[in-house]
Amino acid sequence: MKKILFTLLILPCINLFAANEYRIAALFWSMNIDGQVAMKKGLEAEVDKINAEAQKQNGKKITLIKYVAGDGEAGMEKQIKQFEEAIKNKVDAIVVQPTDNAALAPMLKEANKAKIPVIAYDQYINSGKLESFVTSDNYQAGFLNGEFVAQELKNKSILKIVIVEYPHVSSTVQRVDGFIDALEKYKVQYRLVKRYEAVEPLKGKAVGKQILSDFPTVGSLDIIFTVNDGGGLAIVGELTKAKRTDIAVATVDGDPKSVDIIRKGGIIKIDSAQFCGPMGAVALRAAYDKLEGKQIGKEILIPVFPITKSTLKLYPGWLGPIPQKFKKPWNSETPIWNNSLKVR
Repeated sequence: MKKILFTLLILPCINLFAANEYRIAALFWSMNIDGQVAMKKGLEAEVDKINAEAQKQNGKKITLIKYVAGDGEAGMEKQIKQFEEAIKNKVDAIVVQPTDNAALAPMLKEANKAKIPVIAYDQYINSGKLESFVTSDNYQAGFLNGEFVAQELKNKSILKIVIVEYPHVSSTVQRVDGFIDALEKYKVQYRLVKRYEAVEPLKGKAVGKQILSDFPTVGSLDIIFTVNDGGGLAIVGELTKAKRTDIAVATVDGDPKSVDIIRKGGIIKIDSAQFCGPMGAVALRAAYDKLEGKQIGKEILIPVFPITKSTLKLYPGWLGPIPQKFKKPWNSETPIWNNSLKVR
């Protein structure tokens, strides 16, 4: 009898404790890509900020349940299981950086059935309902690169271009679209001589070697556009070892190693940098606001920053903050860089 009474007394306390917190699952992609590590740091810092605010205002805190998927096919499979586990654990919300646009669609639909709100960041999920999608303005990233290339290499008769892409996720597809659209808009005469696929260092190194094999002579290639620094920096490493300073590189992410190459006048000429920390923070805040009953944007685009030797002094780094507007130091039909978040 005493044991039953004790159970009845303690249960309300447990429920009261649970009611004073939100359990949010955070599904991260890779810890081998530095930009994604910065996104994780930004997300975790926002948890600390929200919990500090909740402490002062007697609001609900967050308990963050963390998962890391990893790279490649194995990472995709692992993230599916992690998503399933989060649903089974009946978390209050899921914040996810998908490893693949299609792989998580069945799990998203399961979360929808369980009425667990899902916020994706960096990459989209093709099917099912997302409460919000937070990402860099990836089309802007590609377009800024193409615009810069169009102006800086306009004296070339026909630009010989290689694209290093990754067609499995929405962000990298949009970067390629933006790059090509800018070349078309500014009427650049170019020839797309080859496409490769790489998004992480190991594959990037292999692609770098293949590019040197496919274009062995100086002048056979003018520009390489890579969709991220994860694979792009490894390509740059191979080109630099081979002393192929005749090839310029335009890339996306803003990795500190890439920034340093620009600073030293190396073969990377522009890097459209993500604000990785703010992206993770905005995604986590969106999940919290949703649980608090506030309206959130269906899509939130974080601006990207065009790092060149001329703009380097204005760039604060991956963790932000997002800087003020400025005039681009090259000819552009939109001469002022836009620093605003786009909320739809």
